Amino acid sequence: MDDMSTNDATPVIRTDFTDDAAWKKIQRDVAAINIMGFSANVRFIDERQYSGLTGQELLQRVPGLSQYGCIFVADATAMSTVEHHLLVLDPSNPKGKTFRVIPSEAWGVENNLSLANMDYSEFADSADSDGVFRGFK
Repeated sequence: MDDMSTNDATPVIRTDFTDDAAWKKIQRDVAAINIMGFSANVRFIDERQYSGLTGQELLQRVPGLSQYGCIFVADATAMSTVEHHLLVLDPSNPKGKTFRVIPSEAWGVENNLSLANMDYSEFADSADSDGVFRGFK
């Protein structure tokens, strides 16, 4: 099992293994440097032992996740939707509200939550009516 406590890059954990092309696209889009020169400090976890786990199960079963400002999950919804929006979890509040983020906006969520510049709720509350954060308007 990957020891989450040895790396400060925010995990993007794959839990759906149905579409390798979608996973590659998600990785490219999340890791991209935007026009302002920012990118997400993430590492991609591609381990079948996490297949089918929910966000709650990941937070309960994977040691070390509580140290991060957020966790991204590439679940069945992320793999199958056109926007490939990732599930975003708040490790400090495992039973709290979740939201999704389009890969091109993951940098802002990751940067601000890992540095504690903003609170998780500021992003969750700014998600569109469908629960997806697409950037601040």
